[in-house]
Amino acid sequence: MNPVARHLDQARSAASARRFKDAHAACRAALELDSRCGEAWLILGDIAWTVGDLAQAAELFRQAQAAAPKDPRPLARLSAVLVALDHPAAARQAVRQALALSPDDAFTLETLAVSCAKTGDYREATPLFERAVARAPGNLGLLLNLAFARQYIGDFAGAEAACRRIIAIDPEHERAYLALVETVRQTPEHNLIAPLTALFDKVATSPERSLTAGHALAKVYEDLGDHPTALDWLARAKAGRIRATPYDPARDQALFKAAANGPRASSSATGALADAPIFVIGMPRTGTTLVDRILSSHPAVRSLGEFHAFPALAMGAAGALDSAAVGAAYMQAARAAAGPGEGRLVDKLPFNFFHAGPIHRALPNAKIVCLRRDAMDTCIANYRQLFGSESADHGYAYDLSDIARYFVQFDRLIAHWRQILPPNRFTELSYEALVDGQAAQTRRLLDFCDLAWDDRCLAFHENQAGVSTASVAQVRQPHYRSAIGRWRRYGDGVAAAQTVLQAAGLIDP
Repeated sequence: MNPVARHLDQARSAASARRFKDAHAACRAALELDSRCGEAWLILGDIAWTVGDLAQAAELFRQAQAAAPKDPRPLARLSAVLVALDHPAAARQAVRQALALSPDDAFTLETLAVSCAKTGDYREATPLFERAVARAPGNLGLLLNLAFARQYIGDFAGAEAACRRIIAIDPEHERAYLALVETVRQTPEHNLIAPLTALFDKVATSPERSLTAGHALAKVYEDLGDHPTALDWLARAKAGRIRATPYDPARDQALFKAAANGPRASSSATGALADAPIFVIGMPRTGTTLVDRILSSHPAVRSLGEFHAFPALAMGAAGALDSAAVGAAYMQAARAAAGPGEGRLVDKLPFNFFHAGPIHRALPNAKIVCLRRDAMDTCIANYRQLFGSESADHGYAYDLSDIARYFVQFDRLIAHWRQILPPNRFTELSYEALVDGQAAQTRRLLDFCDLAWDDRCLAFHENQAGVSTASVAQVRQPHYRSAIGRWRRYGDGVAAAQTVLQAAGLIDP
């Protein structure tokens, strides 16, 4: 074995054992012998990526690519780092360059697929996941990503097949079960109650696994029309998580207070006057994805999805708010994320309701559409949803009374925005009114956004763009009323939320 190869073997061994200092030294020894050793630069980049030094990782992957220009691996890794650095346009360019080099190993294909998915290109991501699975058919994480990607593009039969492959390999894979019951409606003749109940009992001591398995069981019982039992399973599912990670409402209370007490917005705001994006805000599970799909079905509109740039910019500017600079920086990031093309941009991040005032100051011509839904339906919809466990934004969603108290604060904040924001810049849209009068409310929505009428907005369910939110299945169907008044099906189990909302005067006793 030549000296360079020996150093590289030492570097790989040390890196796999997380002895990063030794791995770094071995790579440097290899580079002293061959400064254009792409493998050494690649390992160094992987180390920097692993320890979270993303800027350094990006530079090292560029060095690896320069040293080995025909190797797609550095470009694939670079794309992932650029996604993490919130440079979606550059990430997509790295993906294109890597694909031109015909990558063939499962890890590289998966890395590229994840980069595509995280930049919203699910139709590019899906075949890449499929190619990766073909090379690593026993990789359950890959199969689950393939199932999700197929869901996002509306290939529900393909998503079902991927989930069933996972369960055939691992009959205790609770995430595959949840994805399966969310994809395939359960019936009295064909359902997963028995295996899921056994699995829940087996994983009951694991807060995360029991949370997932319990949510899957709740979905089965909802499909079977037994909503009180579904609610019982949701409570059992969330109990372990509540014990392991108790919710502290102080964080959210501080956010609502800071939002309401920020600098007053006014019609004389002097931010980035040339731009007029559309922000769709509201409590989660209240129709924000539906409105995003209606708007993005218009030929003059493009969706950014749930774009997190504005909260980051607002936080970075706290204490020294330069509205024009924030607005300009936001539009630069939004255009980069959207990629080449023309049209108004829609930002559908529900929690931007905290930032409606700063949005108006930074982008005075922006349109802000706030979705409103029946208070009890909003509470039960949030309780039914399994949000990402790592998200600090959804800590309220594990207990019905906590959700109701959160809704009370949300309602007060929206009343504040209603009072201080110009009515031609901020409006509220009722989910129920939209479902019952689609044409009239869509016309009102388009008029508010200064968009000409287009019949395609009524056929939002035919929009072929990928969807990665919890509404992935619903927005591929025409309007339906079955979710209106859903809370009434759960019986006395919803009393905790009713008590809070009645005390706040938001529902009748």
